[in-house]
Amino acid sequence: MGKREGAKYFLGAAGEGSHMCDYLFTVDVEGNPIPGFQSASWEKGYGDFVVKPDIRTWRNMPWLSGQAIVIGDCILPDGALVPTAPRAMLKKQIQKAAELGFSFNFASELEFYLYEDSYDGCIAKDFKGLTPSSPYSQDYNLLRTTAVEPLLAELRAALDAMGIEVETTKGEWGPGQQEISLRYADPLTNADNHVYYKQAVKEIAAKHQKSATFMAKPSSDIAGSSCHIHASLWSVDGSRSRSVDPSSPDGLSKEFKHFMAGVMAHAAEITLFFAPNINSYKRFQSGSFAPTRICWGRDNRTTAFRLVGHGKSTRMEVRIPGADANVHTAFAAIIAAGLKGIADELQMPDETNGNAYADPSLHEIPKSLNEAIARAHGSAMLRQAFGNVVVDHYVHAAKWEVYQYDGFVTDWEKRRLFERI
Repeated sequence: MGKREGAKYFLGAAGEGSHMCDYLFTVDVEGNPIPGFQSASWEKGYGDFVVKPDIRTWRNMPWLSGQAIVIGDCILPDGALVPTAPRAMLKKQIQKAAELGFSFNFASELEFYLYEDSYDGCIAKDFKGLTPSSPYSQDYNLLRTTAVEPLLAELRAALDAMGIEVETTKGEWGPGQQEISLRYADPLTNADNHVYYKQAVKEIAAKHQKSATFMAKPSSDIAGSSCHIHASLWSVDGSRSRSVDPSSPDGLSKEFKHFMAGVMAHAAEITLFFAPNINSYKRFQSGSFAPTRICWGRDNRTTAFRLVGHGKSTRMEVRIPGADANVHTAFAAIIAAGLKGIADELQMPDETNGNAYADPSLHEIPKSLNEAIARAHGSAMLRQAFGNVVVDHYVHAAKWEVYQYDGFVTDWEKRRLFERI
């Protein structure tokens, strides 16, 4: 969400920022204001906040001649950051970590489905009978992905021109599913790059008369799209890995083990920030490479948390988030839970070997948005880390999604019940 501004106006007003309506923090994905928020409402008159551009995020947009994009911080009239703004939430946790002597490297592996239909074509078809860019699973398939290489090549070149380093592109498990991996960076930089990546995918797909979706589960008969998050612990100046300890029998530092233990211990409470939509929970299916149980393993893709890499590249992979996650809030939640683990000196549970899907002794990831709401609402850790205003804000938004969905009659219900009930 944002504004387009003329170059002269932007250069003249860049120091002050641009005014926007605070109803933007209260709308659902269709742009309808949700009643009941404390931060903004009809009763409060829906005032303004200021988006102050962070010039470090300035990027030219190669696919749009003469245009650039910049991310801004949301500022209240008193000069404070809007506490519920995702970027503010992440910056707060980064600052807390720095005060404790830590910094991080983060990376996100974001998947999406690519369709031959344009966005307007999808709407005209009511999103039924869409044609994926591949008719079959193309995981690691070089021949089939050549068909969409003109689009992917332009996307890689665009991201490179924006200063966003692409490590790999590959076909994924589902028909037409793609994955592009960006090089790791500090959490704020990587989260901002993630936003630009999504924007570039959608706009370049539209330019090619195709469409892309970051839904967690775009269809019941195909694999979901994930956003695996990689996190490692470093010294404040970024010069020394604090994830590893060569003198430790397992090669891991005690701080990193406490960090991992904290994220796992609070995983159910922060799932709301990994899976924020009704659709998100349809991705968590046994045998789908999406996790269902809270556990960890070394290079084990059936677990929710995977320990990967070696030496300075040692890191935790969080496999719970879907492609629909807001990565700024997801990163913030991981850092908050991990710092709590360090503070409480939590111990990692035993490693899970073999098929985690088949182990009933392991705790399950919340199975629905309702369950995730309840866990987040009752989380003392989240309320301590973000404050009641932020937690209540996101819980309220999620409850609205459930309320809207509960009143909607689906095609599945009509097919199942219309004649036979």
